[in-house]
Amino acid sequence: MTGPSRAVNSARAAPNLDSVCFHAQQCAEKYLKACLHDAAVYFDKTHNLVKLLDQLVALEPDWAHLRPELQDLTTHAVEVRYPGVFADRAMAKGAVATCNKVRELVRARLKLEPDSVGRTRKRKVAKSMQRRTKKR
Repeated sequence: MTGPSRAVNSARAAPNLDSVCFHAQQCAEKYLKACLHDAAVYFDKTHNLVKLLDQLVALEPDWAHLRPELQDLTTHAVEVRYPGVFADRAMAKGAVATCNKVRELVRARLKLEPDSVGRTRKRKVAKSMQRRTKKR
């Protein structure tokens, strides 16, 4: 087995959980910053999700319950990118779950479609599969 299928099987056998955690943190950070930007609230350059949440709680008091999860997710901005700290499956699942909570809350506040990303991805995959089928 060579090429892409080998890479996919390798990724399934040994996923890069550090990367999953890092990108979940980055996604949550961008959503929180988008919410602040939309509300015309200035924010400093930071990767600290709790600091961003502190500014958002004035707009959305019900979001305060996210504090412990965002504290955990904040550690993934830097720590898992350096030697000696490794994410496990539980950490990765928790990071993605927290990211999804933030995504849903912010998209609702910004009046964006809750599942537009998934639909767009499905359409792209479907088109790609159609092109492959036509080439054969």
